[in-house]
Amino acid sequence: MFSIPMFGSRHDKSIKRLLVIRFSAMGDAAMTVPVLYALATQHPDLRVTMLTRTRFVPMFECLPSNVQVKGVDFTEQDGIIGLTKVYNNLKKGNFDAVADLHDVLRSKYIRTCFAVAGTKVSKVNKGRTEKKELIGNGQTHVALKPMTERYAEVFRSLGLSIDLSRKMKIDLRSEDSVAVRNVVGKKLPGEKWVGVAPFAAHAQKVYPLERMQQVVQQLADKGCKVFLFGAGKKESDILKAWEQEASEKKAGQGSILSVCGKLGGLKNEMLLMSQLDLMISMDSANMHIASIFGIRVLSIWGATHPKAGFSGYGQTPDSEMQVNIPCRPCSIYGKKPCKFGDMRCMEIAPDMIVQKATNMIE
Repeated sequence: MFSIPMFGSRHDKSIKRLLVIRFSAMGDAAMTVPVLYALATQHPDLRVTMLTRTRFVPMFECLPSNVQVKGVDFTEQDGIIGLTKVYNNLKKGNFDAVADLHDVLRSKYIRTCFAVAGTKVSKVNKGRTEKKELIGNGQTHVALKPMTERYAEVFRSLGLSIDLSRKMKIDLRSEDSVAVRNVVGKKLPGEKWVGVAPFAAHAQKVYPLERMQQVVQQLADKGCKVFLFGAGKKESDILKAWEQEASEKKAGQGSILSVCGKLGGLKNEMLLMSQLDLMISMDSANMHIASIFGIRVLSIWGATHPKAGFSGYGQTPDSEMQVNIPCRPCSIYGKKPCKFGDMRCMEIAPDMIVQKATNMIE
């Protein structure tokens, strides 16, 4: 277990055991980590159980010892019968309150079961109306409340004070993983490690891959060791081709290495991210995961917009690259196809990204 400082704080003493729910998506689940860190360190006598998807469990294992994480596999436990089984297992925890940070059918069902049984419950206000008003008005609309603050409000409504201004201190660099060292080697003095995560859940959030490949090669030419992050066979094949092409050219003083599927899971990917000097990411889970460890992230935004409240925790506006055009955001989550068909929101020159990345590294 990682050594994390604990801070005392006043809260509703009737709440000793708290259940927190957030199932998906990965980026949204990652954004709960800094909030749970603040809650756990500021209320060391509070026992928190985080309920999430099984594959996201490693993201929460770096939190203080008063946070326990439980994973749910919805391929095995879903529907009314499956969710009832989940509830029946959870109620053995004798929770005093439930914080629903998701507010979808699955989480609604579980929190309703607790509410019927007399447990205090609270749910997140996602600000759907405000987000709808933001669409197509990104240039002039005020920035919406960050999702981390919306999560914090759920705990405050339960009588749990929480201060997100305290800097989170989660450091994995002291952890040792043979699997990671065998793949990436040891970081040499003065060596600059840059992670690049070129994919996202929706195509409208992805910077054109042929241009991103140029960014990767230029960073290697400048002497950086570039690690490519992805998931699944399709992404793995693309990144492997980038690595192979760079190797054949034998250009640059640095190197390019795809780690997609090579590190043995999310936990080791997080260990590698915690050692980076910079992460370059889309509006995706990788931006949020790297942010957990205080790594600077150069994020590239297309169809979506930072003003919707989904920026990386602790990141600053000057690390966000975007084209200011009237149609952005065309949707909040990037699902809607470009109405012009040309993805003009991604007209950012590779050289500009490389220069920005270089400045951030130095």
